[in-house]
Order: sequence, then C-alpha cells, then structure tokens
Amino acid sequence: MLSAFLSAFRTPDLRKKLLFTVGIIAIYRLGATVPSPGVSYGNVQKCLESIEGSTGVLNLLDLFSGGALLQLSIFALGIMPYITASIILQLLTVVIPRLEQLRKEGQAGQAKITQYTRYLTLGLGVLQASAFVALARSGQLFNNQCNEEIIPTGTGIPDWLTLSILVMTMTAGTGMVMWLGELITDRGVGNGMSVLIFTSIAARLPSEGWRIKESQGWWKFMLVIALVLVVITAVTFIEQAQRRIPVQYAKRMIGRRMYGGTSTYIPLKVNQAGVIPVIFGSSLLYLPQLALQFFDQNDPGKTQAWIQNNLVDPTSPIYIAVYFLLIIFFTYFYVSITFNPTEVADNMKKYGGFVPGIRPGKPTADYLDFILSRITLPGALYLAIISILPNFFFIWLDRQQYLNFPFGGTAVLIMVGVALETSKQIESQLMQRNYEGFLR
Repeated sequence: MLSAFLSAFRTPDLRKKLLFTVGIIAIYRLGATVPSPGVSYGNVQKCLESIEGSTGVLNLLDLFSGGALLQLSIFALGIMPYITASIILQLLTVVIPRLEQLRKEGQAGQAKITQYTRYLTLGLGVLQASAFVALARSGQLFNNQCNEEIIPTGTGIPDWLTLSILVMTMTAGTGMVMWLGELITDRGVGNGMSVLIFTSIAARLPSEGWRIKESQGWWKFMLVIALVLVVITAVTFIEQAQRRIPVQYAKRMIGRRMYGGTSTYIPLKVNQAGVIPVIFGSSLLYLPQLALQFFDQNDPGKTQAWIQNNLVDPTSPIYIAVYFLLIIFFTYFYVSITFNPTEVADNMKKYGGFVPGIRPGKPTADYLDFILSRITLPGALYLAIISILPNFFFIWLDRQQYLNFPFGGTAVLIMVGVALETSKQIESQLMQRNYEGFLR
C-alpha cells in the first residue's frame, strides 16, 4: 500500500488528484471546527469537559462527524444525512418500480437517483438539524449533565430567528459536505463520502488514544493497541475474502464477428453487506434509550429500570445478545434485497453465460442462492463479533465513553474498508499508466 502511494506521488496526474483530495479533507476538517452562529463555543467546551466524552445515544453520530456534532459546528451533521438518504433509496428501489427501472437504465438512471438522493439529504438535514438544536436547547444533547447555556437567549435577537439561522446553517453545511464528497469522487482519489467518513473517524484517534493512556496507564494502552492491530488484521483478511463462481460464455456469431467464448467469475464477498447491518442494529438499540426520555426521571419504575439495566447498559448480557442477533438478521435481510440471484441468472442466460455443470435459468438461480446463503452466515457472524468487541472494551476499561471509540468494531470496519478501496483504486490507475506491452 505504501509503495503504491509513493508511486502515485511520482506520477504527475495522480499527484494532482492526491493533493486535491488532501485539500478537500483540510476544508472539511476546518468546517468541523467552525461554530455555528448563535452557539456559545466556550459553554460547549465546558460541557464537553464536564461529561468527559460520554454522550450515550449520540456517540456514534458524533464519531461519524469527527466530533463536530457535539460542538454544533457548521458541519455538525457531517455525512450521516447523505448515508441515511442513500440507504433509504436503496431499500425503496426494491419496493418502488420506478426506482428499479431507473437503476436498470444505466448511467442516466443512476444520475436521476443521485439527484433524488441529494434532495432527500437536504430534507433529512433540516429534520436532523432541528432535532439537534432542540436537544441543545433542552440540555439533552449532553444527557442533562451540563447546566451551561449552549444557545444563549436574551441577546436582543428573537429566539425563533436565532434557531432558524442555526438550522439553515447546519443544513447548508450538510449540502456543502455532500458537494465536497462528490468533488473527491470526480476529481480526487477514492469514493468521496467514504473518504470523509474515514477522515472523521481518524480525527478522533489521537485524542481517544491519549484519553485511554491518561485514565488507564501505559500497560492497558499498549494492550489496546495490540488488540486493535489483531482486529485490523482479521478485518482486512475477511474483507478481501470472496467466493468466485466460475462463468463460461458460449461463442456467438454476430454479423461477421465471433463473440464470447471467454471465462470469468462472479465474486461473492463473505461480507456482502458491508457495515450497513451494524448501523441498522445500532439504530434500533438506541430506541430504548430514547424511550427512557418519556419516563419520569425522578421516579423510575420497574419497566424503566429493566430497560436501563438490560437494553441500555452495554455491559448487559441481554444487550450484547440482542445486538448480536440484530446484526445477523440485518445481514441476511440486506443481502437478500441487494443481490437478486434470479436477476443475475437471467442476465447470464441472456448473454449466453452459464456456470459449468449447472443448467441456465432457475437451476443457476438456485445454485447462486445456495452459495450466497452459505457464505452469508460466516459474514454475519464476523460482523456481529467485530461489532460487540467495544462492549468488552467497555467492561474491561470501566469507562462508558469508550463504547463507540474509534478503535471499536464499526470504526475499524469503515476505516479498513475505505483504506482497501482507495488503495485498489490507486493501484489500478498506476497499472493503467505503467502498462508494458509485449514488445518491450
């Protein structure tokens, strides 16, 4: 990977793309530190120091925004509205025939879906910005552990105007983050949205690592680093694992030319669903914690105590078991709606392709479905095990803020996946530019 980056810097056009990507990342990180109008930056810093990073339900979102969410900066929402919009449209493609038709139209249809994703992103940005501003006004953004006034009142400006400007600023920041990600995709290196998420998580590594060292000492800090390296190695190995289904294309005469007769394969990854099941499972497990806000905090009942001890406390065996099962369920669910064996088999039959030893049509679809169901199980178990590792870190370190710290399962999955994808893009572009012909 390092040799590929060094070779890329020696190639003029690739060097320009890399420097352009670094420049966009610098702008993104600068926007993550600029406070939104109407927010008391000093009070926000006092609240962050008082709670020592423990924010419960907002931990994962704050991680994906690189710490910008709790500071209510102009990029506070980060890339999460775009991710949510993309997932929603991807799921709706299976339900709405019009979206499925657009997906099959190639580049023109994909451009239309991208446009719908942008509109939905801005709509979700308005909703999320309004929700976070309301949480900041009520004090629940910091779990009611900070008495400082995040959005000061009595400044001579009407409250509705201050809140409206704040919501519009954060929504505009979401639009700009989306634009920066698309610039990286078009003119830089790698998938822009993935690179920005990678940057947000990586920005938290130094501070969180130092926090572990300060609170637990060098011994546990070094042991955590060693465990993280082991996890990264395992994730890298499994993320690249795939089952290759051989496909043979029959020779066809079109006009005066012969086509086909080639051999290829269908790569079925062990982790076909990526990190989406982890995000779905985490989101569902946040619902019980949100439900606790509707109970009387001064007079907790048996139901509230049971939810707190079993569905909110991440060290609870019930919490870990439910999280584990949710990830396995969503892995099978997501794979089933994103990979259609019948459609793949029909496309192969249309172009004269077949799996050796398997008849085209329904037998091929049944064979692909059988193989997919077999490799999805180890992929689901891998995702579930990696995702519950932070819970055991939590038990070991006795600190709640480490539940979603950047060395955890979700963060490692994203960072390793983005790093592998970006390095493969760089290597493929280098191969195109350094191709040696047969006569050389």
